[in-house]
Amino acid sequence: MRNALLVLLAFAAGVAVMLMLPGHGPSWMTHRAAQPHAIAEAAPATADSAPAPSTTAPEVDDLADNWPGNAPSPEQVIYAQPRMVREALEKLGHRAAGKPNLYLIAFAGDGGEDVFRNEAEFAGKLFGEQFGANTHTLIMVNNPSTLQKYPLATWSNLELALDGVRAAMQPDQDILMLYVTSHGDEDHTLLVDMDPLPLDQIGADDLATLLAKRDFKWKVIVVNACYSGGFVPPLRGPGTLVMTAARTDRSSFGCGADSDFTYFGRAWLIDALKETPDFVQAFNRARQEISQWEKRDSVVPSEPQINVGAGIADQLARWRAPGRSAAARHSP
Repeated sequence: MRNALLVLLAFAAGVAVMLMLPGHGPSWMTHRAAQPHAIAEAAPATADSAPAPSTTAPEVDDLADNWPGNAPSPEQVIYAQPRMVREALEKLGHRAAGKPNLYLIAFAGDGGEDVFRNEAEFAGKLFGEQFGANTHTLIMVNNPSTLQKYPLATWSNLELALDGVRAAMQPDQDILMLYVTSHGDEDHTLLVDMDPLPLDQIGADDLATLLAKRDFKWKVIVVNACYSGGFVPPLRGPGTLVMTAARTDRSSFGCGADSDFTYFGRAWLIDALKETPDFVQAFNRARQEISQWEKRDSVVPSEPQINVGAGIADQLARWRAPGRSAAARHSP
């Protein structure tokens, strides 16, 4: 699934203008709140079909359209990634002793719509504030506005983050949580996009392989994308809770330029987790709320999916038990 693409950078003679690769991947439709956040069909890239290197510098106006003017150059952004991941890992804080800790990685894959950045940022804020000192968050975002704030949400950065979290945690007790929000396609591949950077896409089997290579005993995996039910079979197993925004052959809803959150993100992160800290109970509440919205909008139901592996519910209860928030500690 992972396609090795070349980053081709050159300078026009006599002009210090970095060449940017043309935008890659499919074209995206304009979405309304009740439209599915799915990937448009496109032929998969292969080494044989890779475009030839450009020998002509793009117009400066074209560069400005593809990259924020106040940001570092694409090459500088790429160069900064190992440092940014390392700094994000350092901000996780010390592990709280004597009880399970939870380590959240929020991964916003599509840089073309703010809704995914909003969800990743909200997840980081919510878990950091509501669930106490035994919870640690790391945010990875593809968005023009956050190139200097968060590490990019890329395959390579995800591997670095997983390795860093694994080194920080106590693997027989602590819980890895991965919240992924992006577009998804019918082949169960997540869009990983930050134009004009040629980033590798992540499929269901790819994600399962990345996690299987590391000995996380306890995992919570949330995939908020169209057709994300296809991630359940390769990810499920003992000690693992998997939740997805849709079943394997259905779209999910709520992305687009006019949306602050997807339907699943709003229902689960904002509404349900406000009512209960239990992830499974929150999922059941969110699924009912999403069903009501979809019925109102006269769209084909997304039917979010869940799989609760052996032992993970009990381990999550142990993590929640020591006092999950300041409000909970002061309530009668």
